Amino acid sequence: MQNILFIVLGLVLLIMGGNWLLKAAVALSLRLSIPKIVIGMTVVSLATSAPELIVSIKSALNGLPDLALGNVVGSNIANLALVLGITVILGTIEVKKSFYTTDWPVMMLASLLFFGFIFFDGELQRYEGVIMVISLVIFLVYLLRFQKTAVVDELPEDDVLLPLYKTILFFCIGGVALWGGSELLIKGAVGMANAYGVSERVIAVTVVSVGTSIPELAASIIAVIKKEKAISLGNLIGSNIFNILAVLGITSIITPIRVMDERLLSNDIFWMLGVSFLILPLVLIPRGLRLGWRNGILLIAVYAIFVYITIS
Repeated sequence: MQNILFIVLGLVLLIMGGNWLLKAAVALSLRLSIPKIVIGMTVVSLATSAPELIVSIKSALNGLPDLALGNVVGSNIANLALVLGITVILGTIEVKKSFYTTDWPVMMLASLLFFGFIFFDGELQRYEGVIMVISLVIFLVYLLRFQKTAVVDELPEDDVLLPLYKTILFFCIGGVALWGGSELLIKGAVGMANAYGVSERVIAVTVVSVGTSIPELAASIIAVIKKEKAISLGNLIGSNIFNILAVLGITSIITPIRVMDERLLSNDIFWMLGVSFLILPLVLIPRGLRLGWRNGILLIAVYAIFVYITIS
């Protein structure tokens, strides 16, 4: 029970801390007169990935590499199977053309790059992390130059210029919350793994990853309740791209990540690749560029099978 409490409190602090950091980062960027489109693609994206980044870095530094890797792999699976599945059950999503011209190909390339780096030697080296971060920068530059319309709406609704003291306060509180939340989450995850006799990887790709996907899920449900356009597939794919190239890239630059539980390589990473690939035929067949409730049921079923196989 204590471990579950640690995990829940950790996730709450991570989500709140990420939100506070996001507010501060956007406010500071506006104060520095950085164009909103640049803020949307860089500051906002990095700030919203802060919980995953902090958890992965601290896990790797604490000698828990499977928690760092499992968090990202599991989160990517959860985003496209669980979160997207629930979203399209609640409301049909019209998929933009940029899905198959930019978003999906880049996500698959990032996923395959990660696979190539880690599958054969079981380790994500520093130079590989550098390549991943450089790849992300190239992708962002491409978006800013050629896909501006795809990133105009990246800013949150409350992108207002906060007073300087509030900006500093949000930065400080957000940073402390992220640090404290990651400590509690990691402690709870390790404790739960020990209590149930499973590896940290199992907890990471199920409990932790779903927890760090809560913001995306909440945004989807709120959008449906408000009868607004649900969170776009592009945003979820963008989250997956950042998880791989930014979170794992930066983490492996700080400290190389070595796989401890081989099932990350024999099971989880193939599920991530499979779910990522599955989205393409679901979008294009049968009606084209649309995802509805039938697709949602299929995606949730796929996620349920993944979880069952993982914990069994």
